[in-house]
Amino acid sequence: MERTYDDTMFRDSFEHGYTWLNGFRRNARRFARRTAIIDPETNRSWTYRMLDEEANRLANALRDDGVGKNDVVMTALHNCPEFCFSYIAPRKIGAIVMPVSFNLACGELRLLIEHNRPKVLIYSAEIRDMVQKAAELSSWKAARLVLADNLDGCAVPQGHVGYAQYTGKKSTDEPEALFRPHIYDEVLRLCTSGTTALPKSVPVNDINEVLSAHDVIMHYPLTMQDVTLNMTPWFHRGGCHCGGPCPTFYAGGALVVMRNFQPKTTLRWTEEYHISFITGAPATLEILAHAQELLHCDLSSLKGIVTMGAPLSQKNCIRYRETLTPNIFNGYGTTETFWNSFLRPYDLPEGAGTVGSSCVDDEVRVVEIRTERHAEPDETVPHDGRTQGEIIISCPEKSTYSYYDNEEAAKEKFHKGWMYTGDIGTWDEDWVVTVCGRKDDMMIVSGENIYPSQVEDVLCESPLVKDCIVTSVPDRVRGQAVAAYVVPAGKDVTVEALKDFCAASPLLSSCKRPRYFALIDAVPRTATGKKIRGLIRSRAQQDLQEGLLRRL
Repeated sequence: MERTYDDTMFRDSFEHGYTWLNGFRRNARRFARRTAIIDPETNRSWTYRMLDEEANRLANALRDDGVGKNDVVMTALHNCPEFCFSYIAPRKIGAIVMPVSFNLACGELRLLIEHNRPKVLIYSAEIRDMVQKAAELSSWKAARLVLADNLDGCAVPQGHVGYAQYTGKKSTDEPEALFRPHIYDEVLRLCTSGTTALPKSVPVNDINEVLSAHDVIMHYPLTMQDVTLNMTPWFHRGGCHCGGPCPTFYAGGALVVMRNFQPKTTLRWTEEYHISFITGAPATLEILAHAQELLHCDLSSLKGIVTMGAPLSQKNCIRYRETLTPNIFNGYGTTETFWNSFLRPYDLPEGAGTVGSSCVDDEVRVVEIRTERHAEPDETVPHDGRTQGEIIISCPEKSTYSYYDNEEAAKEKFHKGWMYTGDIGTWDEDWVVTVCGRKDDMMIVSGENIYPSQVEDVLCESPLVKDCIVTSVPDRVRGQAVAAYVVPAGKDVTVEALKDFCAASPLLSSCKRPRYFALIDAVPRTATGKKIRGLIRSRAQQDLQEGLLRRL
């Protein structure tokens, strides 16, 4: 293509030099003495120079094990310093880092190992038995299994190596460059939370990393003066990209390590380390608000609390603003696309319950629901806040629109530069989107399509309800009937009182009202805070037979 100028130098510099790693390297030079990591549990910290040196040690160790261009380094780590080292080091030798959940069963990890074939697996000591069993079962044998984050000093399994032994004697010098990086290189591979035994593997390229960091830097905004703490695990997209290693190290800020969420500890660390941004699922915010009502910690350093995974109710949003900080952010997105719509402090509490409007570089639409094919991106539903359709997302800056070694799944999800989320929603004349549920969660009661979130939103407005999850059970008259599992807000809550609340609600038509109720201790959720609806669906059948779900 002819241009009006010579673009040779620009293309060469941009395509090969505009990488996340180069951004981190700039910070390692100019912010060499600034704090990059704070690990309160071990009373340790790392400056940017020290972080870069630790990453170099690991990179040199990986190279000595034969890891090179496009090889996979899998990590199954709690939030810990070694997670940060392994987030950076593989990029230095052209490899791909793949964080996976530390909550996996051995069979699940075995499937991921066999599908992705990591050369090296680095894991937290706390899950050594699970990892050892998965490695034994797997037909793919990694060159090295590295036990890390060994706070209790447990024994290293035979054939594995401890992290300190693996990297301790390696050079802190930058490894020699044996490849030329490109912004389209895969540098990170993430797993969807999915419903199948083998999660989909999501490639993230270098420019996705840079622009995901930019998105956070722009929306918070995040600067080198900020201190972040993510209350959720870093291994998922919201963990590493939303107040995690990706944007924090790219901006030059400091990252506080929290291995497991503890509300009182979070509040005390916020006061002690002057944390400016906290990230967590809506469920963790509820626990945090309750703890703050008891402790009354000084949270004046907070510039914002960011939540993803589920929309906030207006009632909860008001409470968090009064108890924690007036600056609440709520993002909506996917593993494949990061966040794509955003509620900012000025959108709340009025916008609570919606997922807001599109982020600056993204577009979110609601299109007609098709079963035989993808609706075209321009086949949108009316902007009336009532007509339901499928939510689709365009964000080429943060998504590769692909899955690793899963072409069939990619065809189902991606079409003409859009991701088809499977979420059902509406939008209004201001293009503000509200999520109603998922295609596969839809219940058909007396011929009417009902989504669990519609009923849950109403239930959660009751002072009787702390949390809830809704599913369906077979019904001879209606085809399906709504069943509600409720976490009561007090000891005296009865299912009869819940029934009366639903009957009196002007937002629940007869077919939407739960016919069955069960009181439970907690709603099952993933590590990212999403409700595990498949578990409740399968449980409901048994609970119905055993009488644990009460019909009223």
